[in-house]
Amino acid sequence: MNAEIISVGTELTLGEITNTNARFLADQLRQFDIHNYWQTTVDDQKERIVTAIRQAKQRAQLIFICGGLGPTADDVTMASVAQALNTDLVLDDMYWATVQDDFRQRHLTLSPENIRQAYYLKGGQALTNPVGLALGSIFSDHDHTYVVLPGPPREFQAMVTQSLRPHLEKLTSGRTIMNRVLHFVGYPESTLMDDIQKVMGTQTKVIATSYVQPDETQVRLTVFDCPMDVAQQRLDQAEEQIVSELGSYYFGSGEGLTLASQVVKHLKQLGMTISAAESLTAGLFQSTICSVPGASEVFTGGFVTYATEMKTKLLGIPEELINEHSVVSGEVAGAMAQHSRQLTGANLGIGFTGVAGPDGLAGHPVGEVWIGIANGQQTITKQLHLSQQMGRQAIRQQSVQRGLLAIEHLLKSLN
Repeated sequence: MNAEIISVGTELTLGEITNTNARFLADQLRQFDIHNYWQTTVDDQKERIVTAIRQAKQRAQLIFICGGLGPTADDVTMASVAQALNTDLVLDDMYWATVQDDFRQRHLTLSPENIRQAYYLKGGQALTNPVGLALGSIFSDHDHTYVVLPGPPREFQAMVTQSLRPHLEKLTSGRTIMNRVLHFVGYPESTLMDDIQKVMGTQTKVIATSYVQPDETQVRLTVFDCPMDVAQQRLDQAEEQIVSELGSYYFGSGEGLTLASQVVKHLKQLGMTISAAESLTAGLFQSTICSVPGASEVFTGGFVTYATEMKTKLLGIPEELINEHSVVSGEVAGAMAQHSRQLTGANLGIGFTGVAGPDGLAGHPVGEVWIGIANGQQTITKQLHLSQQMGRQAIRQQSVQRGLLAIEHLLKSLN
């Protein structure tokens, strides 16, 4: 089944907000083996919305119209869909009565315009909104199905996952596909996919596709049309093959997984704590760790010693060590990790020093980074050679991710 997603909103066509709804919906559709070949964005203008719907009818069987279901004058989506389909709108009296009662109980004033959000397509069905006011609607016309959804992402996602999914299951006769997301850090996408294809060989039962994000590369493994236990087995085998060969860049699998959350989880499991001393990353490692709920259980504290003299004053690193090896060196990164650990009483310490750019530093090119990790028994140092073409912020982000990956591998070896 082919689908088209029509996103409605002048704020989208002007580039004022990012269209996260289309991506979310496309991901949901893939789970039902529904092919989203087209995505259209149109402003809040009735004639253009109608035209977009009629164009979509020529090439897709399942058409989604998203956004523009509010109570204001520019929210014209439901009326536009009705016009395109030559049908009318009908008021859901029971739903409207429920909304009025809810507002009265909360002593809130209900605007007369809010009644517009209680209409749906005549001849179709209303889709309940679990977290908002506006109803959605689903309407079938011969071999086409039209779905109208609200625009606010919180309402949109709740309606898709709770109200729409049962309809998609009926449309596809319960036919679904299974997938699994593998997460990698520091592995160029083209090289990663070439290596994965070599590992998986010529088999076609599991399909691998990649998606690059600022901090990682995700590889989605997909299995089509087979019993759930067989699909699970195929995904397990494919993941095991890939990790056995490419595991040095791998940190886990699953939707919504982050490297920082993995590190925090494993630190908790081992009853360990960590501290940090940062130079080029300027606190980004500490911010990343502390963005994970529960990080206070494992993160003792840290230091941002951006200036060279602060490494001596705050951390106590000997000037002689810095002068002998330079501030951008494995020796200094290791010392930063050691002193941070000792000063905070943490089990682990990590240190970052390097050159983020845009200019090099006394013989050290942009992208040269040293990471040190100390645990009281030994100190490990790692050198990175990142491309200066990445830009300053990306070099800092990638340094943090590679540091987290090194910690993750260390923790796994202790588990």
